Amino acid sequence: MNNKTEQEKGRVIIPIAVSPDKGPIEPPPDADPEMVSLYEAHKKIYPRSVSGLFSNWRWGMVFLTQIIFYGLPWLEWGQRQAVLFDLGARRFYVFGLVLYPQDFIYLTGILVISAFSLFLFTAVAGRLWCGYACPQTVYTEIFLWLEKKIEGDRSARMRRDAGPWNGDKIGRKVGKHLVWLAVAMWTGFTFVGYFTPIHELAGEFMAWELGAWEIFWTFFYSFATYGNAGFMREQVCKHMCPYARFQSAMFDKDTLIVTYDAERGEPRGARSKKADPAALNLGACIDCSLCVQVCPTGIDIRKGLQYECIGCGACADVCDTVMDKVGYPRGLVKYSTENAVNQHWTRAQTWRHVLRPRVLIYTAILGTVVTAMAVSLAMRIPFKVDVVRDRGALARIADGGRIENVFRLQIMNATEAMQQFHISVSGMPDLQVVSENDIDIASTQARWVAVRVQGPAEGAAAGSYPIHFEIVAKSGIGKVAEKAAFIVPR
Repeated sequence: MNNKTEQEKGRVIIPIAVSPDKGPIEPPPDADPEMVSLYEAHKKIYPRSVSGLFSNWRWGMVFLTQIIFYGLPWLEWGQRQAVLFDLGARRFYVFGLVLYPQDFIYLTGILVISAFSLFLFTAVAGRLWCGYACPQTVYTEIFLWLEKKIEGDRSARMRRDAGPWNGDKIGRKVGKHLVWLAVAMWTGFTFVGYFTPIHELAGEFMAWELGAWEIFWTFFYSFATYGNAGFMREQVCKHMCPYARFQSAMFDKDTLIVTYDAERGEPRGARSKKADPAALNLGACIDCSLCVQVCPTGIDIRKGLQYECIGCGACADVCDTVMDKVGYPRGLVKYSTENAVNQHWTRAQTWRHVLRPRVLIYTAILGTVVTAMAVSLAMRIPFKVDVVRDRGALARIADGGRIENVFRLQIMNATEAMQQFHISVSGMPDLQVVSENDIDIASTQARWVAVRVQGPAEGAAAGSYPIHFEIVAKSGIGKVAEKAAFIVPR
């Protein structure tokens, strides 16, 4: 008997389909109404803990990246922070380098290197960045580990979430979120410590004397870490990260990806450890679903490559563990290529095809850019000079009948020691600097200097003559030549 009310029936959306000849297709008169949603409801994912080769690599990258991120701001270099991006002073300190906005070309080089590194790694082995070094992956891994320590393993968390609220559940939930917030706040504080000297920032934070921008970025980055790693997790990788969408343009059939050997594994099915799978007409997959349970994005690798897969290898680790227990060879789920699986290549054959022309081209371009940037940094002269003509006095006749031009030179000392510079000029006969030509400039400072240049009045026709200023550092760190124009008046 149909117990649904007319009101409930009214929620049904009809027509179900449209016929080009007869119009709407009505449901059968005895059919129960059914609400069909066009959107899949989000289901919380409870990743199972796993151990193995790829898990060890993943945790190794977690430790490496976080030691660098949290430790680098506290590292001293001389009398300052080793890595500091001082936006107020417009100076970037990277160990022994002091970079100015005029060194923007190096930022361009870093971006080009990052882009081609991404292309290269993706062409070779898929989403290596996503699976092992992306901040979203790293912090999700940390937050999941903290959740396991406080709330228990996967089954315990699922039972607790499905059960009623009680003192134990509230205590564990509150404790977990407090620990998450502490990690997120420390992360936000460290992030701001790259832009404000972290020792000063720590003192201001303890005294609650932070500036407005420091407060904003500390809490904003903390909130982003807490929300992304604690709640959104795989949703960031699946729906927010653009890399998941355009990665397919960099994949081909010789890209190393996490693959399921369907020929060996199918048909899947449960069986006893002593059973002969051939006699049961079964493949190697025992359909335990552990590969799904350990996946941080909740996909089933047995359905083939999916854009949600971040290439972490957790399914390969757990599948190898299962294969060991049932006495089957490892590698049912493994890192391989589509061609290697389909054509049954050996490891040597697989790697020969991995090192294909596009990979070699990416490697050559990346190597060239890295070499060029390294050479440029090695040959970089650590001071800069700009020449500006004094608009108040283009040219005049000085005492003694000589023609005088006045220039303004900005000399930027990019070293961390006081430097003395000597200014000379060339380009016309008997041209000389008559103002002070030995200038002292403090470390990491810039100074404007008025320079008076005189040339002979006789024998020079009216017009503009190219000249060159040469600024030499007496400490031997280099010299800079800048072009200017000497004006001879009518």
